[in-house]
Amino acid sequence: MLSNTTLMKDKHEDVFSNWTSIDNVKYDFDSGIEYHVIGDMSEEECKHYIKQIADKCKPAKINRVSLIADNEDVDIGVRYSEDIPFDRIRRITGYLVGTLDRFNDAKRAEVEDRVKHNVRY
Repeated sequence: MLSNTTLMKDKHEDVFSNWTSIDNVKYDFDSGIEYHVIGDMSEEECKHYIKQIADKCKPAKINRVSLIADNEDVDIGVRYSEDIPFDRIRRITGYLVGTLDRFNDAKRAEVEDRVKHNVRY
């Protein structure tokens, strides 16, 4: 059985994949974001969501937003205009780290000696 989150993700994927053929795509001039709404939502409410999204995601350039209103809930899908770089964080020997450059010799030896397990699907 599919979860509600999976269904909403699929709905957003449908919207984004058919973006150029959607008739009622709107543009927010304050943020420069295109958005599409499915469901019953006022223009003022849409602007509020767009402003909140733009404020929370300032470092990244957002170009498209999909808002799906379902009764009292609103699901938000976001598309960025460029890839966003991120650092990989791993749990190694009990610590969350991005790189091993700050480990001392003993911790480095512990990393080299650890047993790596294969994951089967």
